[in-house]
Amino acid sequence: MPIHEKTLIRPENLREQENLEIDGVDVSGHWSTFIEGRSVSDYNENLQEEIAALPGGENIHRCWQCGSCTNACTVNAVNPDFNPRYWIYLIRLGMEEELLRDKDIIWQCVSCNKCTDACPRDVVPEGVMKATAHWLELKGHTEKSPSTHFDEGFSEQVIQTGKIEDSLVMRDFYKRTGDPMAVFRQPFLIEMVKGMIKRMPLFYMMKMGFALVFRPKTKSWGRARAGIEEYVKEVEAEHKRALGLDGKGGH
Repeated sequence: MPIHEKTLIRPENLREQENLEIDGVDVSGHWSTFIEGRSVSDYNENLQEEIAALPGGENIHRCWQCGSCTNACTVNAVNPDFNPRYWIYLIRLGMEEELLRDKDIIWQCVSCNKCTDACPRDVVPEGVMKATAHWLELKGHTEKSPSTHFDEGFSEQVIQTGKIEDSLVMRDFYKRTGDPMAVFRQPFLIEMVKGMIKRMPLFYMMKMGFALVFRPKTKSWGRARAGIEEYVKEVEAEHKRALGLDGKGGH
């Protein structure tokens, strides 16, 4: 899986001789550019298997580094440092430390799936990016992203009650991200409430308020909830085993 593009080499690893003459020929500047050698001490031979063990990463082994994913990427068009092809390359080589240098932008995938549509090998790069972001969280390399907080709150409400109450989802999201009162300051919510007061019958407003306070559950939901909770625990335990986190905590 060779990488030839200069854009995929860290600038600090490139060296140019400002004044270099060989056999009477001036080869200064980019003619004498070379990549600084280094010994690899951050090698994780299980990195590809760890990513592949998480949802979305199953087909990472199919990648042949054609670059279609990065070429089609919505985020890369705005930020060239967002490079799915390069990260898949690092994962397959086991270069964990190098991958961690981009940990603060990997989670920014917007799931447009343009990369997946363009991929000729069915790698599902969008899934690989989400699996990598999940791996970073499970390993403790990054804090939980806003999307993870939302997904967890949404899932927990479904598991607990078998229903979704939008206002509770929003309140839980802002609580998880540090400002539980922020939900009441959102312009879109203020306008929505104004519209409801003007147009929605009093009966429905009372019903919504009741659901917000008492959180009704789907009838006979207890057995289904127990089954879902057991399955979730099994999957989480499987992921931790795959990443070598048994008994080591993590997120």
